[in-house]
Amino acid sequence: MRVSRRGVLTLAGAAALAGCSRPVDGPGTGELLASDLPLPGRFQVPLPVPPVARPVRVTADTDHYLVTQRVARVELIPGTTTEIWGYDGVFPGPTFRGRRGRRMVVTVRNELPVPTSTHLHGGVTPAGSDGFPTDLILPAGYSPAPPGHHGASGRHHDTTRDYTYPMTQRAATLWYHDHRMDFTGPQVWRGLAGLFLITDEVEAALPLPRGDRDLPLMICDRSFAADGSLKYPQRDMTHPGADGLFHAGIFGDVILVNGAPWPRAEVPAVRHRLRLVNGSNARRYRLSLSAGTITQIGSDAGLLSAPLPREDVLLAPGERSDVIADFTGLPAGTEVTMTNTLGEGPTADVMRFVITGPAADDSRIPATLATPETLDRTRAVAERRFDFRFGGGRWTINNQPYDPAATICSVREGTVELWRFTSDFHHPVHVHMAHFQVLSRGVNGPEPGDAGWKDTVDVRPYETVQVLVDFTGHRGRYMLHCHNLEHEDMAMMANFDIV
Repeated sequence: MRVSRRGVLTLAGAAALAGCSRPVDGPGTGELLASDLPLPGRFQVPLPVPPVARPVRVTADTDHYLVTQRVARVELIPGTTTEIWGYDGVFPGPTFRGRRGRRMVVTVRNELPVPTSTHLHGGVTPAGSDGFPTDLILPAGYSPAPPGHHGASGRHHDTTRDYTYPMTQRAATLWYHDHRMDFTGPQVWRGLAGLFLITDEVEAALPLPRGDRDLPLMICDRSFAADGSLKYPQRDMTHPGADGLFHAGIFGDVILVNGAPWPRAEVPAVRHRLRLVNGSNARRYRLSLSAGTITQIGSDAGLLSAPLPREDVLLAPGERSDVIADFTGLPAGTEVTMTNTLGEGPTADVMRFVITGPAADDSRIPATLATPETLDRTRAVAERRFDFRFGGGRWTINNQPYDPAATICSVREGTVELWRFTSDFHHPVHVHMAHFQVLSRGVNGPEPGDAGWKDTVDVRPYETVQVLVDFTGHRGRYMLHCHNLEHEDMAMMANFDIV
C-alpha cells in the first residue's frame, strides 16, 4: 500500500470508524521515491557474489575478524559511480561464514562521518554485542565519550567495537546491518548491510547444493539521483514530501540483487540453493520463477523439518527464506526470470537465470532436513499483546513511542511466552535475540511462509498474529520493532528485558 503522511492519517481514521478491515496484500506501507537517473536495462549485469570475510586471527576456539565501515565509490548502475557507505567499502558487505560451536569476534571500525551500531539480525547474541541503537561506534578521529556516556550495554562509545558471537544457534541465513537510533533507514539505504551464514553438523551432512550452486541473494530496492548518487529524503521534516515518505516508508524503483540492478546469472540445468534475504527498507516481495520449481528448506532461523514445495515466496523486510530452485531438464538458452508479483513496472522483475546446459548433479532434497523442536501453546508462561499503530504523529507500540531508557516488559530467560502482534498497516515485526514460531493469523493457522523458526514476521493491516517466543539464550536488554526502517526511525520500537 502506497501512502503519504496525509494518507496515513486518513486511513487510520477510516480504520477506526470501520472497526476492522480485511488484511490486504501489496508491496507494503510506503511511498515510491522515483529515480532521476534513467533506469538501466534489465538482465544485463552479471550477478555479483559478495566477498567472503577472512579472519585476521585464529585461536583454539575463536575466529577474529576486522571490518571497516568507510565511504567508497562503486559502480551500481552501469556507466556511473555511486557513493556508498559500506563494510570494507563494498555493498553488500563481506559475507561472514561461521560454524556452530566456534565463537566469532568481529571488530568493527568506523571511518564514516557519522556514528553507527551494527546488529546481527537473527543472532542469538549477548546484549552488549546485539547492536543496541544507542551503543554507538563513533567516527574515527573522535575521542571516546567521557565517563558516564554509554549505551545500554554499559560500554563507553569508541571508534571501534568488538562484537562477540557465541555461535550456539542452528545453521541459518542471517544478515547484519546498521542499527543507529533514528538513522537506521538512511544508513542501511547507503549500503551498511551484509550476509552472515551459519552452518552446523546437521546441515553439513545434507546432500544440498554447494559451492557456486549455493547462492546468497540480498534483494533490495533503491532510487538514484541524476548524478548517480543514492537518493533519500531530507531528514528535515519540514522539507516538502519528506514528512510523508518518512511516516510511510520508502520504496525504490531499482531492484538490486547483491548490489547489481536486475542481474543475470548463467547457471547449469541443476538444483541451486537460493538464500533469499529481503534487505529493503519497506518493500515486500512475492517471488516466483518463470520456469523450474521452488522448494523451501529453511526460514529465518534455520532449516525446516521437511521440504515445503512453494509456488512463490513472500518476504517482508528483514525476512529470509532458504529455497532450492530446480532447473533440471531445462534446455540450454532457457531464460528463467525471478519475478515479484507485488511489484509494478520495473519492480515486477528481480533477476534472470540463463541456463547453460546439462551438468552432473549429486545434490538432492532429503525428505527429512532437521529435527527442530516444535513449541506447544501449553509451554507459554505468559501472554502479552503488542499493538503496532500510527498515533500522535509517530509510529508506536502499545501507543508509546520509543524511549531508549524504558522497558515494555521483563521475561525470564529460558521460558516461552505467547505474544500477540496487532497492526493498522503493514508491519514486519522483528524480535532481537529470541526466536519464535507462528501459532496463528487471525482465526486461521500459520500460512506456508510462516513455517519453521523465525525472528521476523509479516503482520498485515488489521491482522492479529500470535507467536510462541523462546527466550533461551542470554540475559539483558533487547528490542522488538517494526522492520519497515522508516517506521523504526519514527519511534516504532520497544525494549524488553530478559532476566
